[in-house]
Amino acid sequence: MSLPQPKSLHDGLLNQSGVLLIIRHPVAPPKPAPGQPGAPTDYVPATPEIFIAIQDAPEIASGWRAMAFNGHVDLGTGIRTALAQIVAEELEIPFGQLDMVLGHTEASPNQGPTIASASIQISAVPLRRAAAQAREHLRRLAAQTWRVPVDVLQARAGAIVFKNPADARSLHYGELLRGRHDHLPLSENAPLKPASEYQLVGQPQARVDIPAKATGTLTYVHDVRVPGMRHGRVIRPPYPGRDGGDFVGNSLVAVDESSIAHLPGRVQVVVRGDFVGVVADREEQAIAAMRALKVRWKDIPPAPDLSDLEAAIRAHPSEPRPLHSQGQPGHALTQAAHANAGRSVRRTYVWPYQMHGSIGPSCAVADYTEHRLTLWSGTQNPHMLRTDIDRLLNLGEGNIEIVRLEAAGCYGRNCADDVCGDAALLAMAVGAPVRVQLTREQEHQWEPKGTAQLIDVQAAIDPQGNLLAYDFGVRYPSNDAPLLALLLTGSISNHPRTLQMGDRTAMPPYRYPSLNIVCHDMAPLMRASWLRGVSALPNAYAHECMIDELAHHAGADPIDYRLRHLDDTRARDLLVATAARARWQTNATGSRGIPGQDGLLHGRGVAYARYVHSKFPGFGASWATWIVDVQVDPLSGRLRVTRVVVGHDAGMMINPQGVRHQVHGNIIQALSRTLLEHVSFGPQGVTSREWGTYPILTFRDLPKVDVLLMPRQEEPPLGVGESASLPCAPAVANALFDATGRRLCAPPYTPETLRLALHQPPRTHENALAPTTAITG
Repeated sequence: MSLPQPKSLHDGLLNQSGVLLIIRHPVAPPKPAPGQPGAPTDYVPATPEIFIAIQDAPEIASGWRAMAFNGHVDLGTGIRTALAQIVAEELEIPFGQLDMVLGHTEASPNQGPTIASASIQISAVPLRRAAAQAREHLRRLAAQTWRVPVDVLQARAGAIVFKNPADARSLHYGELLRGRHDHLPLSENAPLKPASEYQLVGQPQARVDIPAKATGTLTYVHDVRVPGMRHGRVIRPPYPGRDGGDFVGNSLVAVDESSIAHLPGRVQVVVRGDFVGVVADREEQAIAAMRALKVRWKDIPPAPDLSDLEAAIRAHPSEPRPLHSQGQPGHALTQAAHANAGRSVRRTYVWPYQMHGSIGPSCAVADYTEHRLTLWSGTQNPHMLRTDIDRLLNLGEGNIEIVRLEAAGCYGRNCADDVCGDAALLAMAVGAPVRVQLTREQEHQWEPKGTAQLIDVQAAIDPQGNLLAYDFGVRYPSNDAPLLALLLTGSISNHPRTLQMGDRTAMPPYRYPSLNIVCHDMAPLMRASWLRGVSALPNAYAHECMIDELAHHAGADPIDYRLRHLDDTRARDLLVATAARARWQTNATGSRGIPGQDGLLHGRGVAYARYVHSKFPGFGASWATWIVDVQVDPLSGRLRVTRVVVGHDAGMMINPQGVRHQVHGNIIQALSRTLLEHVSFGPQGVTSREWGTYPILTFRDLPKVDVLLMPRQEEPPLGVGESASLPCAPAVANALFDATGRRLCAPPYTPETLRLALHQPPRTHENALAPTTAITG
């Protein structure tokens, strides 16, 4: 098996002749901002970070070789392809002759975790500059060789040529670098190629990873095999999905190693705190030992009662953090409650716990040799994981290498990092390389969930239907889910810290004269971290359900009403274009609870959002609008989304085909979360253990999909990976109101939820300051 050798690659480039490197002299990464995720570290690598490498390579036809290095990883979103387009464009080389190196700690720069749809929008910027800097350096070398001004030369297809076609002289990149050893510090001043001259950026490009995946030749982390490798399994404590409390790391009573003494495979048992693992020569032997090992635990305190999420979150201790205030929202809301003075609406929106639902359980391979640890991992946070592993093992980060390979994917924090801690502990204990594969039950129960969320909103309009006031309070019980091995071994405190992550997209996009926005920060109730959209997705759900309800009370068309109160020009353009694409009929209404001739209820809904990430006020990524058509069977409660039209504005699209693929992926995952997904809990913790208790959307449930990509190639590129998810749930909720006449405030919209809602007496929506109870299903 051929595995990446990132350290050898990196060190070889630094010492090689006939090479141009664009480097950055490393410094300690910035400390996480207060209340934000991440592990602080003072580690500074001893060698420079490489962004661009061009080598003299006379043994190949082109005579040169080019590589680009980025600290982020490709989670199936296609950034390997898009980043390669950016670099090849600036370097003026054929796309197929560039190799991208992503995420390896010993080869790629530390650019933080792959989150927030930031790879193209933020981390690609220095890579683009480095490529431009390398191109200009090569032009200067050619100018010196020919003793001509740089301005008469240009780069083209991996060579420097004259702009005047009458002069046919040419030097390819390898010839220019032969015998040289050029290491240039990364500069921000290199002239970038004008967008008007782009030939690769903005053009559809087939993803470079698909052929190997389609033919089964790609090496996933699950495929890694190294000489002398043994197999490990872990036995988790009987408090699944819980990582806070005095019992965490302190509940093991005894392990009876004699219970597996008869098993073959040189079985070894590793115990440290509440961490229990077994290692054997073969995988089936490790599985048998995991199942047979007798382990005795203390009685575990009952888990929080999460049968009523609203009550559980509301009762959980929190610290209010004001985000924004303007005008006099309290006065405006009170005034609007009086007869003939407008209307005030109060709602509580409840978002459920959800899983990443990775198709393959997490896996890692660890090898500890001569005081160095190598981890083959599917993490999306390689450099942060290195810091956590050092906190676990105290080896020094310079002695830990994370070799990043593709895995089952997650778009957030699944168990990919946790299984690395497991493998590292077992490999060090037995003195051999160890592969650890989690079971489906372990992955489902222990992965840090996308957290539940509670949002209280009160809004008011005047007698003419104009927006008056908006009071928004969000509760988000989550942190960054510390590495499980750190907790189980007692290496860190079992009392979770509180992060400030509930504020993503907390500001409504509409023009409310009076505003009050508050985030109630709180520790997690269950093990939870980030899932695609983080808190922005539920926050946008609340914003868009409320604006739709206000439009209804104002007697206005939902799209016209949004446009009337929306100042963002690009948002307005997107709404108008998406409405035209979907053939929106102004003021048309659906069944509103009265079945049609087919016996079904029909409705159409719209929602808009821009993904705003990072600590408040954050930064904006792409814009998205959804228009959905639904059918509801009033007898069974079965909801079918029949058509989805999504408009998307990502600014400049590096690879329009890749953007379209990401939007399609967002549509499928977001619909699954809106229609089906929620984690169940019992007295010990998570009870969703397999796919039967955690269903996801299947191909037969996919609607017709139409994606409209806005032509904005003159604008900067924006993050795409998460933005299209945000309008899904509110668009479906608004379509459900159009179909049923009921406002449903708590996904997922399962048949059971809809049957309950349709058989309850209808709620009125007059002026009311009393809370409106959400239907939680």
